[in-house]
Amino acid sequence: MEEDDDTPARTGRLRALLPDLTPWRTSRDFRLMWLAGVITTFGSFLTLVALPVQVKDLTGSAAAVGAIGAVELVPLVVFGLYGGALADAMDRKLLINASEAAQGLLSAALLVNTLLPHPGVWPLYVVAALSSALTGLQRPALDAIVQRIVPRDQLAAAASLNALRYQVGAIAGPSLAGLVIAWVGLEWAYAADTVTFAASVCLGLGLRRSPAAHDAARPSLRGVAEGARYAWSRKELLGTYAIDLAAMFFAYPAAIYPFLADDLHARWSLGLMYAAGSVGSLLVSLTSGWASRVHRHGRMVVLAAAGWGAAMAGAGWARQIWLVLLLLALAGGMDMVSGIGRSTMWNQTIPDALRGRLAGIELLSYSVGPQLGQVRSGAVAAATSARTSVWSGGLAGVAAVGLLAASLPALMAYDARAAGGAPQPAPRAPEGAGAA
Repeated sequence: MEEDDDTPARTGRLRALLPDLTPWRTSRDFRLMWLAGVITTFGSFLTLVALPVQVKDLTGSAAAVGAIGAVELVPLVVFGLYGGALADAMDRKLLINASEAAQGLLSAALLVNTLLPHPGVWPLYVVAALSSALTGLQRPALDAIVQRIVPRDQLAAAASLNALRYQVGAIAGPSLAGLVIAWVGLEWAYAADTVTFAASVCLGLGLRRSPAAHDAARPSLRGVAEGARYAWSRKELLGTYAIDLAAMFFAYPAAIYPFLADDLHARWSLGLMYAAGSVGSLLVSLTSGWASRVHRHGRMVVLAAAGWGAAMAGAGWARQIWLVLLLLALAGGMDMVSGIGRSTMWNQTIPDALRGRLAGIELLSYSVGPQLGQVRSGAVAAATSARTSVWSGGLAGVAAVGLLAASLPALMAYDARAAGGAPQPAPRAPEGAGAA
């Protein structure tokens, strides 16, 4: 009898851990975006693995692989800021779908180059730069539209579900990429990526229009500066940007995974290395029900970022491939916790009229760090070794996060129960109305 009495309590505790599916159930647009995101993320991770492998095979240089991050950096900065202004000034649905279609054309270009008798190296860098520019244009609109299609009290749940969506593709893509590249060739990875972009665009066309406010200003440097001034005035937001930038710059070694796999005499593990972090993130996402009950998101971000760096340091020291994969998974879990905290803070505090421009700044905070991290890790690996690059970057990341946390009291003091919420947009038309 006592066992039966405990059953409802155990069931309740289990449900409290599972992801909150309310945004999926209540918002048709959220469901469409979620499905499109799974598909395109899967394809993009095929290319994420294939591109550095192809550069490595063509050049044999760790610095050349790390340079992929360098050529992606400037387009990401420039178009990320401009994309944020565009997201506030035009229909976000149109911006999302146009960028997605253009990304599909770039994947097709990689396929054509690979099929040539002598594939060129320079087209790989050109496509990487153009793809980075399109990401800068699109991502602010993707982030900004969530605030319109999901109520404020569901934003933490939406952040967890979007993270879960990303991880599904991020695990399946790299895992399959290693097999595809090894057995049938790089061209099949690029071909599959092209197909996934086409499927994503078809789903994206079903989204309702998301037009700019009637009084929205045209994209301009003044508009970008207005968003920057708002970010500067919110020191807790500034803290999330700085923490993530530092953690990724010092401890993001994905560019040298092909060399790390060779050092460990486990070339077969390359796809698993790229997927391991996503496995850890997925485990966090699947048990993310607790996130809706967290209020101190600043501390959540800091502790998780430090955990990311520590796990990466361990991965650099480890000599057994199973332990390296386990630590990469742990790092991914820590990054997921940090990401949920950052996304929730952003959506709780930023007005809709500034959401696109602030999303552009956010894009830089969580994308520029990895790009610079690829350059750093490639340069250090070329000067020392892949393993040294990984563990030294992890330790430097922990130190940087600690120093920033000590100098950012507003971030550590942030409490969602006391924070001012972002103004909500006017009620939308009934679902399905005005769809384009």
